[in-house]
Amino acid sequence: MICPFCSNKETKVLDKRDNELMTKRRRECLKCKRRFNTVETAAKTTLRVIKKDGGREVYDPDKMRRGITRACEKRPVSSAQIEKLALNVEDKIRKNGKEIKSSLIGELISKELKKLDKVAYIRFASVYKDFTDIDDFKKEIRGLVKK
Repeated sequence: MICPFCSNKETKVLDKRDNELMTKRRRECLKCKRRFNTVETAAKTTLRVIKKDGGREVYDPDKMRRGITRACEKRPVSSAQIEKLALNVEDKIRKNGKEIKSSLIGELISKELKKLDKVAYIRFASVYKDFTDIDDFKKEIRGLVKK
């Protein structure tokens, strides 16, 4: 690591803190004795989503979170639970490669929502599976009741 003050290449790490998103290190230059912080995160590759019509777009995690949040509105689901669900789905998405079908993203979200809140699951499924009438809702609810 190069000291930002004197450009010396030798530093020592005084403190290191990790969380699931990054590693933060407190460093000291061995030449000028000044201290500075560094933050390390894993480089994420650009992920592309293959839409139903075959088109491709850059994966937007905020778009996924908005859909999950909308499904969970006025339900006893906390922001922390929504964030945890979104992170779980995103981890699974990233393990799938550089391109992923939007239908697989929908399936992953549906599976997680089904475990978290059945009403939120039905709300999400009604959009994701493009319900056209009340019979689609009945069929999906019957599937939930059987399990």
